[in-house]
Amino acid sequence: MKILILGGYGTFGSRLARLLIEEPNVKLIIAGRSIKQAEDFCQKLNSNRSSAVYLDRNEFDIEKQIASIRPNLLVDASGPFQLYENDPYRIVKMCINQSIDYIDLADGSRFVRDIRQFDQQAKQKNIFVLSGVSTCPVLTATVVRYLARDLKNIHSIKGGIAPSPRVDIGRNVIRAISSYAGKPMLKVQNGQLTTSYALTETMNYTISPPGYLPLTNRHFSLVDVPDHEILRDLWPNVDSIWFGAGPIPSSLHYLLNSLAWLVRCRIIPSLLPFTSIFHRTLNIVRWSGESHGGMFVSIEGTNKFDEKIDKSWHLIAKDDTGPFIPSMGIAAIVHRILNGKKPLSGARSAITDLDLDDYERLFNKYDIVTGQRQFKSTNTTDLTLFQRLLDQAWHQLPSSIQRMHSFKSITKVTGLATVERGTSIFSRLIGMIFRFPQSGTQIPVEVEFKPDVNGELWTRTFAGRSFASWLSEGRGRSDRLLNERFGPFTFGLAIVIKNKQLHLVVRNWNFLGIPLPNFLIPTGDSYEYDDDGRFCFHVEIKHISTGLIIKYKGWLELVSTNK
Repeated sequence: MKILILGGYGTFGSRLARLLIEEPNVKLIIAGRSIKQAEDFCQKLNSNRSSAVYLDRNEFDIEKQIASIRPNLLVDASGPFQLYENDPYRIVKMCINQSIDYIDLADGSRFVRDIRQFDQQAKQKNIFVLSGVSTCPVLTATVVRYLARDLKNIHSIKGGIAPSPRVDIGRNVIRAISSYAGKPMLKVQNGQLTTSYALTETMNYTISPPGYLPLTNRHFSLVDVPDHEILRDLWPNVDSIWFGAGPIPSSLHYLLNSLAWLVRCRIIPSLLPFTSIFHRTLNIVRWSGESHGGMFVSIEGTNKFDEKIDKSWHLIAKDDTGPFIPSMGIAAIVHRILNGKKPLSGARSAITDLDLDDYERLFNKYDIVTGQRQFKSTNTTDLTLFQRLLDQAWHQLPSSIQRMHSFKSITKVTGLATVERGTSIFSRLIGMIFRFPQSGTQIPVEVEFKPDVNGELWTRTFAGRSFASWLSEGRGRSDRLLNERFGPFTFGLAIVIKNKQLHLVVRNWNFLGIPLPNFLIPTGDSYEYDDDGRFCFHVEIKHISTGLIIKYKGWLELVSTNK
């Protein structure tokens, strides 16, 4: 299968080429306006199944060049599609004339929406013309279809992409965002297409696959993507659709929001002249913040029993794997073609041409984790605190750990522990303030759990010396986290499952509700585990300024439950 990739050495075209070169029955032609860059990239692919050609989509004889190559499939990965002017579908028309199958990575709303005008022509030539085969709208639509499979109605759809600051966001992506920032766009609200303004509406969300370390709570801004209109084709009765982007650092993101408002208020005409400044700035600060990126899709609807259901799908891409995701849809379609499952002829957005399993096959190869969460309005009181936070990951825990977090009434457990206290002056002072136990071995320990609808009070008693903390679901920047309050301090803890152990990872902290800097956050290795059916614990608290504060480990078993 001969595949011609326009923009094949660019941000997303290069990732697509790396994905496709793994297919043994594929030959790639890497095309672009720089033959040197195309040739250099082919050398990096290190495969005799790739070659480079010079192609400029704006040149007069490009159709003859494409005809001489005679590809089975042409992929347009150049863009930005929002800025295509003077016959934006020129390449599409050439492919139809030459009976060449066509796919693009477009995320421009108008471009993807209007591709359907070529449907009859494509069918007459028995070829497919698929647009928007990128994260938006194809992956998002695929996820929504999966989440909605057992729902009677969908009332709202939300989604967002949170790119990692560690990867280079291509210049064309920056140009696309700059072109529509502050400009009018269409979105679905109250069941109707209404006018809004890109990057002037915001929301906060935490991407958190159950049982994995979540991303920090992100600030998302409304972006102009095809999903706002295209998803109505599948769910015409949906009340609202909202999609956003959550780049970091947040300071630059808020600045971009302010500039978008200047465009909306017609104080400046466009942000396009600032594209180069934005791109250079992002490259300077790209090493700040966490290294992972992610995305989410959430829906609200009702099932056949008219129960309100909230479902969400979460993805975290580690390190530099995120930029592969927009190209995975095309790689999945090529894989299907090679296995005898060619898409139906016609021109359309490809929102029904893939299943989530097609993506999962590629996610598993690229250190990308996904997970789902579900909230049902009728069972909020049936679940304990840890069951709600862990959601589907709850079932990954050993039964001894599940039992310890399933109490719905006042319960006492007892056991033995070994305690080690820090020896510095400050660690001893902290231990005294919080009434931590003294060092020792084989110390009798009792833990009393007092759960209610708002959380759980844990009182730990070591040889008659007690200290307590209040645990609850986090809100705001601690969304999806377990909040644990010791006196005036509150810690946001991520519940992470590794090797059937339940780990508690500190993500943020505050004093009397005032956020404290994360570089001063207490650390330590704290986890619960099963030892031949017995619940065991290991808790460590230390700080950069004090060293070890306390470490205690041991086992617990049930004593009594008070109704």
